[in-house]
Amino acid sequence: MEDNSQYTNTKVQPKDFTSGWMIAFIIAGSALTISFLYLGSEIALNLGFKKSLLSFGISTLVLTALCSITTIIGNRSRLSTYMILHFSFGKMGAKIINLIVGFSLLGWFSVNLELLALTVKDTAIETIGINLPIWAIIISTSLLITLTTIYGVKSIEKLANFAVPLMLIFLGYVLYKSLGQLPSFSQIWEYKPTNPGMTLFEATALLIGSSILFPVLMADFSRFIYNDKQSRIAVLGITIGFPIALVFAAIPTIVTGEIDIIKIMKGLGLIIPAFVLLVFSTWVTNAVNLYSTTLTFSTIKTTWGFKKMTIITSVIGTIMALLGFTNYFFDFLNLLAVFTPSISAIYIIDFFWIKKQEYNLDEIPKWGFSALISWGISSIITLLTYFEVFQLTHAYFVDSFLIAGLLYTILNRDKLSKINITNQKINI
Repeated sequence: MEDNSQYTNTKVQPKDFTSGWMIAFIIAGSALTISFLYLGSEIALNLGFKKSLLSFGISTLVLTALCSITTIIGNRSRLSTYMILHFSFGKMGAKIINLIVGFSLLGWFSVNLELLALTVKDTAIETIGINLPIWAIIISTSLLITLTTIYGVKSIEKLANFAVPLMLIFLGYVLYKSLGQLPSFSQIWEYKPTNPGMTLFEATALLIGSSILFPVLMADFSRFIYNDKQSRIAVLGITIGFPIALVFAAIPTIVTGEIDIIKIMKGLGLIIPAFVLLVFSTWVTNAVNLYSTTLTFSTIKTTWGFKKMTIITSVIGTIMALLGFTNYFFDFLNLLAVFTPSISAIYIIDFFWIKKQEYNLDEIPKWGFSALISWGISSIITLLTYFEVFQLTHAYFVDSFLIAGLLYTILNRDKLSKINITNQKINI
């Protein structure tokens, strides 16, 4: 058995299978973090409540559809995302893609670390009048998250089981308190910003960009789930958890006019409980980020154990947070929506129609040129549509997915022609 039984390069064994509900809790917990709540607040203030709900719904629908497919791939293959990518991109090609995915996850890790540190700092000032140094908070919280991640998905699961229900109950109470400050709900329903700061499309793109790694990474968690049915249950963490978190962030922000979560809670007299629960929920999410990052880099540097890789990636992410990676937050989200959807498209087609739902660890090619070419061309074209040099679907994240899928299908048409697609049983 490999280091700490995290199955970085092998299939998960039945003794470590778990429930889809447990994974759904972990995924829902990722939506109850400072960075995601901040995004919901920012969109609500800049778009208005009705349009915000529409952007929340569209983005959730897109993510749910993609995750419903990729979660099945992880469950049936029992392999991590990073091993799955080997079958389409090849051993060497997957290292390139995994490097990009890994640094994307590190970006999220550093953003959450920095925003959590700012929350701790603001809370300390508001409650005890002490101005704590940001660097010290970042390092100490990073240490706690790293220790949790070292013990793998089981420890993250236990933390999520504790934090997520409490956070949902608390946010429900915040919602109740916020609504109590207004004579009627219509004031929120009819709220429109005087000077809208973004369009519906921009808001939807930001939301999809914020979570577009989930479809790619669902296999990391669904590989531990008992069966297909339980894997679909895990997707409810996105379908239900994400829009609830966004609405819970939007309404108090509209009522108070504040985006900073601690300032909102100060106005409601809830600073301490808000602080405690935000720390736990962000702890869960960043443990998930670090866990997935470790799995990614473990396929690049296979001689390092899980614990060693966790510590090294944590140090890199912590340095990024100390250097102020959050300043590039929105640009980071948009670029994720340019480069990431194509990866999902390629490995979905590869698993169901090229490999016929069978992965053999002894049959991994050195290079998957058709996948690399498809990803590279789709990324270039999508980048051009993102900068509006020209337009295709007018949704660049859709461009990324469709172009890569189409190119990969064309480049592998000889393999597809050997398959009787009408008789191919997928049962998604």
